[in-house]
Amino acid sequence: MPAADSKNLPIDDVDRRLLRVLQEDGRITNQALSERCGLSPAACFDRVKRLRERGVISGYTALLDPEKLDQALLIFIEVLLDRTTDDVFAAFAGHVQRVPQVLECHMVAGGFDYLLKVRVSDMAAYRTFLGEILTAMPGVRETRTYAVLEEVKLTTRLPV
Repeated sequence: MPAADSKNLPIDDVDRRLLRVLQEDGRITNQALSERCGLSPAACFDRVKRLRERGVISGYTALLDPEKLDQALLIFIEVLLDRTTDDVFAAFAGHVQRVPQVLECHMVAGGFDYLLKVRVSDMAAYRTFLGEILTAMPGVRETRTYAVLEEVKLTTRLPV
């Protein structure tokens, strides 16, 4: 019987427990993680290492408070391009990758081409972003802006 490809092993209940705890506290020690998940420290270390190697855990990060860093205004922007060709998509995507105010950019199906999630300090900063950065990107024909009045739910945790 051929050896199982470790990248294609299923996620079991123990892995899911580990992932839930790590999403809650990515800085937890291996000892504390093993205790919370009912594993030996060695087994816990091996499982987390395997989850990282398989790409299930793609990284660790610190979550920052945007208000304390003068980036309190959250904006969603629909972007409609002038043409929907591979070269225009590639040019737009390349430019968006280099813009730090853009937290997320998603190509979508529907009435527009991209949905952007942007953080800036205030409406004046957004006006500058819109006029000097976004509308200057290749292919941008039209935008629609949605300023967030209240963040009702914000999480990075996946339901595992």
